[in-house]
Amino acid sequence: MPADVNNAFDVAFFFADVALDENEYLQPQKLQRLLFISQAYYAVAFDRKLMPAVFVADEMGPVEPNVYMAFSRGRPDLDAELFLPHDVQMFLDSIWRRFGYLDTNRLTSMKKETTAYKRAQKRGPRAEILWEDMKLSFARAEKAPGVDRVVKPKIMRTQSGRPVQVKAWVPGQKR
Repeated sequence: MPADVNNAFDVAFFFADVALDENEYLQPQKLQRLLFISQAYYAVAFDRKLMPAVFVADEMGPVEPNVYMAFSRGRPDLDAELFLPHDVQMFLDSIWRRFGYLDTNRLTSMKKETTAYKRAQKRGPRAEILWEDMKLSFARAEKAPGVDRVVKPKIMRTQSGRPVQVKAWVPGQKR
């Protein structure tokens, strides 16, 4: 299945940069939870993968092993995409606003209670958490808020004060 971002590192760097801008230390485990949450909510909201990533059910919680290894000794020196697509950036901003303030333990306990994580745990240590299971768990809003409470359309006001929903302009696309 194609993904809307080139790799998981682009999303990881996005969260690391947002945390840095807000003078917050982003623990590696919290980064892992945010990546997992992002992939799952993106699946529910858009029925596509956000990033080409594989999450496994580690004893600590859901982990993307490649990003985990790369960030294990701090921010890696990699070429990352500085500018994500506008819609993706708006989505990730929503995830950060909703979950970025929560501590790592709270995020971990929420994610360990999902059906997707539990099914992977039953298959064995470090078993892959299937994308379909993630989507189903978050669509049912198991131990997490529903997608409508996380990903909200951007509402702005016209000069007369009337609210309008803002979407990215795509040339040639009919509404």
